[in-house]
Amino acid sequence: MMKRKTLVGLIAMAGFFCLLLFSFESQVGGYMSFAQAVESQARAHVIGDWVARDETRYDPAQNLFSFFMRDEEGAVRQVHYYDVKPATFEDAEQVVVQGRIEGDIFVAEDILIKCPSKYNDARALQGEAETPSHL
Repeated sequence: MMKRKTLVGLIAMAGFFCLLLFSFESQVGGYMSFAQAVESQARAHVIGDWVARDETRYDPAQNLFSFFMRDEEGAVRQVHYYDVKPATFEDAEQVVVQGRIEGDIFVAEDILIKCPSKYNDARALQGEAETPSHL
């Protein structure tokens, strides 16, 4: 039979592992739509694009950058980000916001910008140059 100290140690380690797993799972949500983020109330990653027809705003007094974003399901929400606007924001192909829904607003802790690749642009221009103009 196992020694009592070994058994207590194994139980403590199993409990710690379960607590760690539960804590990690509740803190990091996967990729979701805005609707799924509302439903889960968990920290979420939402992929979408900036709704360019709606202007962006920056309030220096609050250090608040805000904009409207359309998720992959077509839902539009206002996003608040308590930091300055990312430098390449207007060039973004896609935006990934990480944060939580608070009321009707998605409060982002982080913003990731996916910009067009300069290499893809160069390949596209090269392809156009190789296409005969008489066709």
